Amino acid sequence: MTEKIRPRQHQILRLLLENKAGLSIDEIATALNISRNAVQQHFTGLERQGYIQTGVLNKTAGRPVRSYVLTEAGINSFPKQYAWFSELILTDLKNELGSEAFQHFLHKLGSKWSPSLLPQFEGKETDERIEALLKVMDGMGFNVRNMTASCSSERTIEACNCIYHDLAQKHEEICEFDRTLISSLLDKDIEHVECMAKTGTVCNFKIINK
Repeated sequence: MTEKIRPRQHQILRLLLENKAGLSIDEIATALNISRNAVQQHFTGLERQGYIQTGVLNKTAGRPVRSYVLTEAGINSFPKQYAWFSELILTDLKNELGSEAFQHFLHKLGSKWSPSLLPQFEGKETDERIEALLKVMDGMGFNVRNMTASCSSERTIEACNCIYHDLAQKHEEICEFDRTLISSLLDKDIEHVECMAKTGTVCNFKIINK
């Protein structure tokens, strides 16, 4: 689990954000009016979490001084507006295309993306494909589980998290991307039995046996 960023650590990250070429321990200690030891202790935590890394070794008249810079994770620890921007784009696209064409667009998007994942599924039986799909969806953040009972031939996949829940509530057509992706990777028709964007407690996908 990622540790919570402390207020002082956030100040350090902000300084490094404003000085992307990097800062030394002494420079940060001076800027924040704290000791070098305190900065080093915060650096230990920030490096462990992957937010900072050592930068270039600056040669001065005295001893060489190591600078520290933000990693991509450090940059991404600051607020972003991905959901707002995505909603802006999707709303405009839906208004231009209309609901039916917008859903068709998301279907095509799912169809185009699925081939990049198909090598993980080729040559596998349905049960093996389901397990591979669970790993893919978990990696995306869906928090899924296989609800197939050993005594039943009915196969069901249940997702406890919708990775674009707010967007799906406003644009239910987005679910077509999931349905297309799941169906393509399993090579099976599916039925979207329950949906969190439509007051459901989970997203439930029933696999239709042909």
